Amino acid sequence: MVGMKVDVILPCLDEADALPTVIGRLPQGYRAIVVDNGSTDGSADVARALGALVVTEPRRGFGSACDAGVQAATADFIAFCDADASMDPAELPPLVDRVASGRVDLALGRRIPTSRGAWAPHARFANRVLAVLMRRATGYRLRDLGPMRVMRREDLLALDLRDRRSGYPLEMVLAAHAAGWLVDESDIGYAQRVGDSKVTGTLRGTVNAVRDMSRLLRAYRREARGRVVAPGRLRQTAGSTPEAVGSASEGARS
Repeated sequence: MVGMKVDVILPCLDEADALPTVIGRLPQGYRAIVVDNGSTDGSADVARALGALVVTEPRRGFGSACDAGVQAATADFIAFCDADASMDPAELPPLVDRVASGRVDLALGRRIPTSRGAWAPHARFANRVLAVLMRRATGYRLRDLGPMRVMRREDLLALDLRDRRSGYPLEMVLAAHAAGWLVDESDIGYAQRVGDSKVTGTLRGTVNAVRDMSRLLRAYRREARGRVVAPGRLRQTAGSTPEAVGSASEGARS
């Protein structure tokens, strides 16, 4: 796409070494919005020098950084991507195309490790457990809660997401289900990140993320008991696996 119709939100905490690679891999017409969430390594200056829009968010937390990026975005479509070079933003166009064509409302990237050290075992295990719990709560047969995702800006704003910590990605999927969104998942590469992970790279960070997401899942299940929700569907697309395809009604029966 051209004309800055896609804003790519990059939550950032000390990613100065990775930003040149990430911003340099953005497709033409995709604008980088780097949300500096307390960096001390000059990440904001690096991002500005590379032509990115830099937003400063003093409230610490992944959700805080994501929300600040959403508020700064003006494009029709919003994409999220990690700023640590673990995923390639050049893989975003197929996700954008599926949303732009109306096939889905939320396109997610399912991370497939490209090297042995790309995904810490404890983080990968926690992701699998959370994916199972999410499937039980929504019926979406997703296998990853990956951070690469695309949706329309107006649709995302309408979800009115409130989590400002690690639960933001999960809250987005839960709110999408409650709104009856179509969601799909397709494979993307997942490489060894540049620098140290602030969340899932440590056991403590992973535990905190699981705690935040478990709290959201419990609240969603409680609220769902008194709410009628249109079945959320998951469509198969190029790169998807058969196991990642189904409907909410099918998931509820399994």
